[in-house]
Amino acid sequence: MENIKNSIKRRNGCAICNGDKINLKTFTTEKGKKREYNEKNNAKSTKKYLICNSSQKNITLRKLCSSCSLRYGVIINKNSKMKKYLFYFLVMMKITIPLNGQNVSAASKKNPAAIHNFVLGRNDFLLDGKPFQIISGELHPARIPREYWRQRIRMVKAMGCNAIAVYVFWNYHELREGIFDFKSENRDIAAFINICREEKMWVLLRPGPYVCAEWDFGGLPSYLLKIPDIKIRCMDARYMLAVTRYINHLSKEIVSLQCINGGPILMVQIENEYGSYGNDKIYLETLRKLWLQNGIRIPFYTADGATAYMLEAGNINGAAIGLDSGGSDDDFIQGKKRNPNVPVFSSETYPGWLTHWGEKWARPDTNDLKKEVDYLLKNKRSFNLYVAHGGTNFGFTAGANSFSTTQYQPAITSYDYDAPINEKGMPTAKYFMLRSMISKYVNYTIPEIPSPCKAIEIPAIEMKYATTVWRHLPAPIFSPQPRPMEDFDQNQGLILYRTKLIGHKSGKLKIWEPHDFALVFLDNKLIDTIYRDGGKWEVNIPASNNAEPELEILVEGMGHINFAQFMIDRKGITDRVTLNGMTLMNWEIYPLPLEEKFVDKIVSDRGINEPKEGIFYSGYFDLSETGDTYIDMKNYIKGVVYVNGRNLGRYWNIGPQQRLFCPASWLSRGRNRIVILDLLQMEAKPVSGKKTLE
Repeated sequence: MENIKNSIKRRNGCAICNGDKINLKTFTTEKGKKREYNEKNNAKSTKKYLICNSSQKNITLRKLCSSCSLRYGVIINKNSKMKKYLFYFLVMMKITIPLNGQNVSAASKKNPAAIHNFVLGRNDFLLDGKPFQIISGELHPARIPREYWRQRIRMVKAMGCNAIAVYVFWNYHELREGIFDFKSENRDIAAFINICREEKMWVLLRPGPYVCAEWDFGGLPSYLLKIPDIKIRCMDARYMLAVTRYINHLSKEIVSLQCINGGPILMVQIENEYGSYGNDKIYLETLRKLWLQNGIRIPFYTADGATAYMLEAGNINGAAIGLDSGGSDDDFIQGKKRNPNVPVFSSETYPGWLTHWGEKWARPDTNDLKKEVDYLLKNKRSFNLYVAHGGTNFGFTAGANSFSTTQYQPAITSYDYDAPINEKGMPTAKYFMLRSMISKYVNYTIPEIPSPCKAIEIPAIEMKYATTVWRHLPAPIFSPQPRPMEDFDQNQGLILYRTKLIGHKSGKLKIWEPHDFALVFLDNKLIDTIYRDGGKWEVNIPASNNAEPELEILVEGMGHINFAQFMIDRKGITDRVTLNGMTLMNWEIYPLPLEEKFVDKIVSDRGINEPKEGIFYSGYFDLSETGDTYIDMKNYIKGVVYVNGRNLGRYWNIGPQQRLFCPASWLSRGRNRIVILDLLQMEAKPVSGKKTLE
């Protein structure tokens, strides 16, 4: 069968959007004359359409919006034998296609207790035909050690929530182009959703492909940046090829977990806050089509700021309207102006906020949160708390913000977010306030708060010089000009650029552009550092006694930009280097991605002890029992910490974060190893384990 989307115009009175059911026993001609189905008139008619045959009236396809005609494949033109027999088979089997996302398979009918219908009413979400208020708390499986998934879900439930909103980070599952991982460690998204089902919590799925979330590149895979002129979040064919592959793979993990199949997923979000970025409605509709083609039959929603232009650009017809955030009548009125025929809810109500390096801890006013949640509960508005629990940006997963060509604001490693449930899963004062408020409005029993996870302190650990990055360089790659990390299939970590100074040998050196933190060496001596933020990308190179001085630039990537207009953000040196205006040529390039396996295999060479920045320190500590802890890095300057081969993330003495979360499962009874790579520290100093972030 072929689609009739081009033969139907959008109408506000769409039958499907209003909840009528398709019955495949009758059809109508284009003129609207109803006829009962039989082979004779089917063979003669040249323009045949299915009709919606509800209990109230017969509705021709011309009263379906194009989105719904596409969604339900209501598609008959001139008949081939295959079309005719397929149509007749459906009629004989008396198959009814429920609308608004209800597609009950024969297998699922055998277990009707597990099946739920979730539809979009005009004002309310309807669960099994009754108004349903979503009270959701957001969790990100990728930011939570797998062994704590259930405890965190139970914590959200004990706060009074009945649903969990779940971001899926595309680049966390497609680590190499075309190679997907939905099973290892905390990447098993289906397992997380199944735990939600076991704990009787509904799920709002937020699969992107773009998600923001202060996550590296907003969830997009950095291999896209190998394409010099790539355009993202639009109908660029190269981008859409990758998006299609991602949706095809992810759908296989989640299609059976829709509520219509007995799972807990009620809705799927299309993109994320698209109205803050672009206005390509074809792109948004194509995403919806891809999900439909992959068997997603539950309702869709979008999430945008509560302003007219964002909602117009970011929402698509037939999708519920999420507001980031919605906390007043005015906000919800804006949503209803966009589309009065679907529910509006607060898709991101913020109990906390993110923190960047060099800032004070973000601690939003609790009274404002109380006022907003009280409004939502009193008016029976559905809402999602972003986030109920943030977790941790382990490894190199933290993203960055930028709102100008010279601004760069990398997120800290902790994603504590000042959330109701803190980074290590403990309830805060904010948690108890929300639990008390919600309990006054819901008609279900809120369970007791789960027991906290055990925390331990670790006495001072002696650290010793181990080796340097300079003793572990790979074979060089020669290039006339510097090239970014992504050209070498590297996401983040370090990259070294080395050349000889010919002609100009001292003066004003400028990097175009340093992404994100650079150490400049001349003849093995550190001259200065350059930090990307602020656009001051110059250092003074002193005169050298060497005929051809050696220039080295070691660059650290600190997270791809995850929001707004400057997301095309390659790491390393993105263009060129000049000295007094002269472009420096002929570079040796050394990628150093600092992967966990590489660092874990580093063997100490303590007898050498080169006095050059970029030093690995290592130490050992013994434990009689394990528990969550925070590695205190107050004695170090800037770098990365690995415990038993696991990357805890970045630290930086500009703060505010000085301690890195280490979950109990990453520790062992008996001997444990810690490795620190510090870019600037020249002396080994002890570290210890604390019970709290601060």
